[in-house]
Amino acid sequence: MSGPSAPARHDHPDPPGGARYRPPGPRGAQAAGVLARMAGGRPLEACAGLFARYGDTVYLPVRPWPGLYIFSRPEQAEHVLAARQDNYVKPFTYRPLQRMLGDGLLTAEEGTWRRHRRIIQPVFSTRNVASLAAEMDAAARRTVYRWTGSPVIDLAGEMSALTLDVVGRALFGADLVVQAHSPGRELAAGQWLALLAASLPIPWGPGPARVVQAAARRFGAGGVQQQVEQLITRRREQVGDARDLLTLLAAARDADGRELSEREIRDEVSTFLAAGSETTAMALTWSLALLSAYPRARQRLEDEVDAVPGEGPADPDQLPWTSAVVSEAMRLYPPAWTLERTAVADDDVCGTPVPAGSMVAVLPYLIHRNPAIWPNPAGFDPARFLSQAPERHRYAWIPFGGGKRGCIGAGFARQEAVLVLARLCRHYRLDLAGPGLPRPRGFVTLRPAGPVCMRLTRRG
Repeated sequence: MSGPSAPARHDHPDPPGGARYRPPGPRGAQAAGVLARMAGGRPLEACAGLFARYGDTVYLPVRPWPGLYIFSRPEQAEHVLAARQDNYVKPFTYRPLQRMLGDGLLTAEEGTWRRHRRIIQPVFSTRNVASLAAEMDAAARRTVYRWTGSPVIDLAGEMSALTLDVVGRALFGADLVVQAHSPGRELAAGQWLALLAASLPIPWGPGPARVVQAAARRFGAGGVQQQVEQLITRRREQVGDARDLLTLLAAARDADGRELSEREIRDEVSTFLAAGSETTAMALTWSLALLSAYPRARQRLEDEVDAVPGEGPADPDQLPWTSAVVSEAMRLYPPAWTLERTAVADDDVCGTPVPAGSMVAVLPYLIHRNPAIWPNPAGFDPARFLSQAPERHRYAWIPFGGGKRGCIGAGFARQEAVLVLARLCRHYRLDLAGPGLPRPRGFVTLRPAGPVCMRLTRRG
């Protein structure tokens, strides 16, 4: 995809009559059509079309708010997510997820979020994440074994099962894949429901909240928290001194010695269960699909993983090309493809005045494909992420967000994706069974629009 890249604007005097400057964008019936495509389950296509027609700063009238501002430049992302992050809070679009997952780090408001972040940050330290490498590799080994004799697989489904296995064992020491009531189905249904509820331009209040909760129960998306409570209870009944993430979370304290309550632990575990499995599953799905479409990149990865000695989990530092493949896949298909905020007070975002109460959407999907930043933006070139690659704006690549609300589990997700990809490609070569790459669709995460069928060929 390519599109015009408007020059940065730093001064916009208001025109006569006091009218406020607004970036280009659709009006009237055209704007209504864009909103219909967003609410109809095609937000990715709608936003890409706006970028192609109007450039990387777009205004869309969305009532009853002052409007929606869509930003697709890294300096704009840095302004909203970091430099002026206190002026931009989580908007109503996160409320459906909040109703399903509770007040975890993904959805919590500022006071709750700040306290939880301080308590939880040490749980995801480099040391603790590194200690989970063996579990990540073991989950990939179980997948390799499960594929024995299977000529074709549904890649997205397999990667969701694999990453759910990793998260289940990392959190609880439990196998969530074989459970009779696996959270996987509820998490998938929740994606559909959250997308629909977030796309409807209606004021959020008690009525819509009750509708979302009722729909969640009807479509099977309301059971995640109940299952998490059962898993926590079962884990605490076990005897032993395991060092899983749940144990670390229960033992964590803030500077004043305060701990998380039972409900707060449930909400954080629910959030990590959803975000920690889904985002990595999609990163692996797109990585393997892209490697099938680019055989030279795949051959280089196979040569790299074959050269790693021993049978245990690889050291990610020994896998620079594998790591670059994951980074490039997340550039083209960032799991969190859009980051929304609400402006608390009037602001100026790199030359664009944004009134208080406006919705702001920073789109990693479009930033990652902006031709002013990335040469050949639609091409798959992992060399962009090798050590000798040219320097770029630090917000040119933001698959995990940025600023204080950047993903706390980014290190966990990157390590898992690299180790799992290395293990799978050491044993199997995966080829797309159909023509061309899957078409992406913008749910809460960026998923393939349909099944991704892959043919398996055993290696070695």
